[in-house]
Amino acid sequence: MSELLFKQFEMTRGFFLKEVAAISAQQASVQPEDFNNTIHWHIGHVLTVTEQFLMGYPQKSIHLPTNYIELFGNGTRPADWSGDVPSVEVLAGQLKEQLGRIKEIPAALLDQQLKKPFLGLETFGELANMALFHESYHLGQIHAMKKLIKE
Repeated sequence: MSELLFKQFEMTRGFFLKEVAAISAQQASVQPEDFNNTIHWHIGHVLTVTEQFLMGYPQKSIHLPTNYIELFGNGTRPADWSGDVPSVEVLAGQLKEQLGRIKEIPAALLDQQLKKPFLGLETFGELANMALFHESYHLGQIHAMKKLIKE
């Protein structure tokens, strides 16, 4: 089962990165009507939340700057951004690096019980599946937004 999960991470992240690579800087910064955020935000959000779910960011992971929570965490939005905001290119590089770290997670960890259930999830493997669902959801949002944004 773990082999399938990690294969799914590789495939989903590959599609995500391919979509990101096809987006211009102008497209990434537009917030279409009826959408809460920009493509730029979605990219950073997927990176940040996956790091939270799987690596314990920001307490246990040093791979992302701590200000990513304020920029891309749940409930944030680009209209409130201040300070140093990483570019889409920087975020894409960090997404690639993160995939490498995900693939290094020991398969045995997937069966480990969470200290406290989260959204009804009880094991680390269930949380990893949630991270995949989350990434796929935001990939769909990016795809839809891209169709609406005219260069």
